Amino acid sequence: MQLTIKILIGIIAFLHCYIMWFEMFAWTTKGRKVFSSFPKDLFEPTKVMAGNQGLYNGFLAAGLIWTFFITDPIWYTNIALFFVSCVAIAGIYGSLTADKKIFFVQALPALITLVLLLVF
Repeated sequence: MQLTIKILIGIIAFLHCYIMWFEMFAWTTKGRKVFSSFPKDLFEPTKVMAGNQGLYNGFLAAGLIWTFFITDPIWYTNIALFFVSCVAIAGIYGSLTADKKIFFVQALPALITLVLLLVF
């Protein structure tokens, strides 16, 4: 089960690395295609805000990646629980305030991982 947990943490970390890249470096290019229903003139004025959000996603990814280098099982579990909980909370908030798809992409994998961390 530990391998499954590590794989899930890796997937979540990769997702947040992608979100970081997207929001920090591709907001005005790829963002227009991904969020095609948004007005085109919205992206340039919100570039700094999106970059800031991307930085926070990068911190989440860094915390999750950090868990792969922790050898003490208790310390590993505590750090993993903290960062996976942060992702779950961010995903739930995003699904309530921005887009319901965020729950399935971000919050649900984190919640599943959270349960596995608490049970195993």
